[in-house]
Amino acid sequence: MQGNATMPAITFVHPDGASDRVEVTDGVSVMRAAIQNGVSGIVGECGGQAMCATCHVYVDTTLDLPTPSDDEDEMLDCTACDRTDESRLGCQLHAGRDFEAIEVRLPERQV
Repeated sequence: MQGNATMPAITFVHPDGASDRVEVTDGVSVMRAAIQNGVSGIVGECGGQAMCATCHVYVDTTLDLPTPSDDEDEMLDCTACDRTDESRLGCQLHAGRDFEAIEVRLPERQV
């Protein structure tokens, strides 16, 4: 019998302040969670390869997240909306490995 283990959760905050909260299994990226759950505001054109910047999100810089890789850092220079210190690619943040719960703010546009 399994206990009451909680699943990792992602809250997507849209530019208008509305939000969507989804629970995911370990290993699912922020980008994949949005696509699988019909959350608008994430495109994910490259399928999670850090090659398109269409899963750009803003996250709280006080969270203990892994440092962006060189590929992610380079792609963040190509976002449709302004890059800030809070900018990350959703395809590079994974439930369970990088966070148990996270809130991400979506930019006005991805392309």
